[in-house]
Amino acid sequence: MFRRLLASLAAVIFLITAGWITARTERAASDTVSGHTASHRAMSGHNGHAYTFTAAQTAAIVAQAAAPVRGSEFRADCFSSHRKGDDPIVFPGQVGRSHIHEFYGNRTANAASTLQSLAAGTTNCTPTVDLSSYWTPTLYKNGVPVAPERVTVYYQGITDHTRAVAHPRGLRYVVGNALATSPDQNPAARWSCVGRPESSREFINCPPGTKLENYLDFPTCWDGKNLDSANHRDHMAYAAGQTCPASHPVVVPRLELLITWPVNGGGLTLAGTRNGVNVTDQPGYTFHGDFFNAWEDGELKRRVANCIVAGYICGTDGNPIQQ
Repeated sequence: MFRRLLASLAAVIFLITAGWITARTERAASDTVSGHTASHRAMSGHNGHAYTFTAAQTAAIVAQAAAPVRGSEFRADCFSSHRKGDDPIVFPGQVGRSHIHEFYGNRTANAASTLQSLAAGTTNCTPTVDLSSYWTPTLYKNGVPVAPERVTVYYQGITDHTRAVAHPRGLRYVVGNALATSPDQNPAARWSCVGRPESSREFINCPPGTKLENYLDFPTCWDGKNLDSANHRDHMAYAAGQTCPASHPVVVPRLELLITWPVNGGGLTLAGTRNGVNVTDQPGYTFHGDFFNAWEDGELKRRVANCIVAGYICGTDGNPIQQ
């Protein structure tokens, strides 16, 4: 709980630092939060993780990051399962096509993964009924890959929680901007140090005795029809406050990946793609993530009903631990 409070404080500090509390509001009001505007462009090839956020989307993402979690939450505790140059969403069936990713949860995830193959696999998550795969670019410290020491996957009732429904099986989507060229082009992720309130879209030089962590926030509104879309984003949207756009009326829990690495200091880079070439020296503001839902359907629905809709904080067993 202390880390959750620090995270909210860090997000507020970040809002003030970035100027989002007092700036761009007027422009945001004129844009579409769901993202179907001229400034939103789908990418192809190695640009499959790239994305241009509108001002309204950025404002919604940053405001959502600062929203307090008052009940309505359950989680899965996961670890890195393997590391591959695969991406089952952006490059399905294309082995080794992607930059290097760190995969969490389902041990079988690879370029050929489908809902059926994930459902038949095993997981290192607790609970074991979460057979989903989550993945992000691999972190490097002085050129050496580093696996996270833990990954907490929060499912949170941030948006209109009494109307939330479980993610449908097979739903998959991407967040972040792997081809960002500056921090303001990727509002979905924020770096911080365990136990400290400061946060940034670029790597933070964590002092001795602390560890690096990242919060990656996923959208809370679904179009109610599609399990994927051409750019792996358009079927999902970020809410404006407590309201999902009419184009994406179905409320789902907000996924938040809290990833902790056993490192501090400098020399940090990410796997990524530059000019069509896979590299291992991308900056922190290119962080991004993918989610492929393979939960056991009844167990996910139970948790959404008993924790999200009912307004309780639950443990990994899906039972309330705090009101």
